[in-house]
Formats: sequence, structure tokens, C-alpha cells
Amino acid sequence: MTSRGETGGDATDDAGVDAHGAKPRGADREFGWRGWLLVAWLFISLLVVPSVLFYLPRAGAFTASLGLGYRDAFLVLPLLPALGLGLLAVWATTRP
Repeated sequence: MTSRGETGGDATDDAGVDAHGAKPRGADREFGWRGWLLVAWLFISLLVVPSVLFYLPRAGAFTASLGLGYRDAFLVLPLLPALGLGLLAVWATTRP
């Protein structure tokens, strides 16, 4: 059995206190512009892109101009915001 000081790393306990005994305060707990950018991308990914897909049959000429067929458009258009959301989420949660 290890004591509390022997665990190593940056583990936190149930109260949110890190291994050094300090809770995040001030700027460490702020939502910030990265969080709002993530919320905006979520809005685009979850509301705007499905709305575009709803009107996709009427925009056949536009998707054809992009080189996408009807089936390809339904596969590619949701994939791009999903990849962007994943990359943005990793970027937003890491601090420089």
C-alpha cells in the first residue's frame, strides 16, 4: 500500500485538489475564448451542418461543382466538421 506522497504524477483526489495540494483558481478555471470557440464550433457541427444536409437535394448543382456526388456529399460534409471538432477540442483543452 502506498502513502499519499508516493503516488507521483499530477493525480487529483475526489475534492479536486491536485497532488501538490492546490486547487485551480482564477485564470485556470475561466472558460475563456478557447471555450467559446469550441461552443461556436459545436453549434456549427450540430445545427448548421445538419440543416445544410437537409437542403442538400435542392443544391445538387453546387455539390456537383465541388466534384461530389449525392452519396459522397452525405459522407464528406458531416466528416469535415467532425474532424475539425476533434482537433479543436484537443487544442482548446491543452494550455500553452
